[in-house]
Amino acid sequence: MAKVRPVRGATLNSDSTRFNLPQREADGDWLDDQTAIDGELPPLRTTVTIEKPKTIIARNQSPDIAFDRSVNPYRGCEHGCIYCFARPTHAFHDLSPGLDFETKLFAKPDAPALLREALAKRGYACQPIAFGTNTDPYQPIEAHWRITRGCIEVLAECDHPITITTKSDRVTRDIDLLAPMAAKGLSAVMISVTSLDPKIAATVEPRAPHPERRLAAVAKLRAAGIPAYVSLSPVIPQVTDHEMEHIMERAAEAGALGCFFLPVRLPHEVAPLFRAWLDAHFPDRAAKVMATIQSIRGGRDNDPDFHTRMRGQGPWAELLRTRFKIAARRYGLDTPYIALRRDLFRPPAGAQGELF
Repeated sequence: MAKVRPVRGATLNSDSTRFNLPQREADGDWLDDQTAIDGELPPLRTTVTIEKPKTIIARNQSPDIAFDRSVNPYRGCEHGCIYCFARPTHAFHDLSPGLDFETKLFAKPDAPALLREALAKRGYACQPIAFGTNTDPYQPIEAHWRITRGCIEVLAECDHPITITTKSDRVTRDIDLLAPMAAKGLSAVMISVTSLDPKIAATVEPRAPHPERRLAAVAKLRAAGIPAYVSLSPVIPQVTDHEMEHIMERAAEAGALGCFFLPVRLPHEVAPLFRAWLDAHFPDRAAKVMATIQSIRGGRDNDPDFHTRMRGQGPWAELLRTRFKIAARRYGLDTPYIALRRDLFRPPAGAQGELF
């Protein structure tokens, strides 16, 4: 069984085999005796490398995703959520989707300038820009780098709509920017709460803020007039699914306008990482969890099909949808997601378009 690093999500750091990268895992027999020889595994330090991309807006044409563009100020995420579908992106950099993903981070300090440049281009067509679609824009290193805030400042200046998804109450730091934008119909925030059980939350997403802090953030956002929603995603069968109704009740109490959920997805390297995590933390039910996930995913660990990957299939998926709909009606959380305004957008100050 893989050993657990203190306050980290993944139990493994093996490389992706998709790109024939060399394995970092040592010989298995030696690993069996590692703890006896060296003692408990030491905590891993988080490192941050500056990344200098040429562009910052990522485009998306997936038919089952509600946005067509996003900005990711960071690569990798210290929250360490074991189910994170962004983990495989680290393999493109010869880094492990496991522990490397949550300890070897990349920051993009040029993001605000690149965003300003993109918005100033002639012919730019305004649509909401999504933050938090790949890695969390308010993970702990944002406190120092403040790249997300810099990007919001650019969007606020241009009256450009923004949506944010995060597991962190740090988003409330930027209420001074988001509230005036919300008053114009330009901002909305979704806070992710997958479990209210502190022990489960600390295992599933070890460096994310306590669930109560996230719910408090929802209340603060709503008090400031900012549309705020709660995401239960992903729901993990046999681990967090029993909390669905309770989370939705607490979301309603915090003033959330609506809720959203997806069954857990395990693309590429996420599946073996998730299996190892289950063996380490839930050995009593690991087989049952995977059997249920496979029943939702057409007999596989993951279903990549655009038409079913977000919904799942079979009796288990249908049961989750039914429970969600009933709870949404009960707690008044079936309000459609707000449509943000696009007609107020103007290019950044100094853009060539303003000269004419």
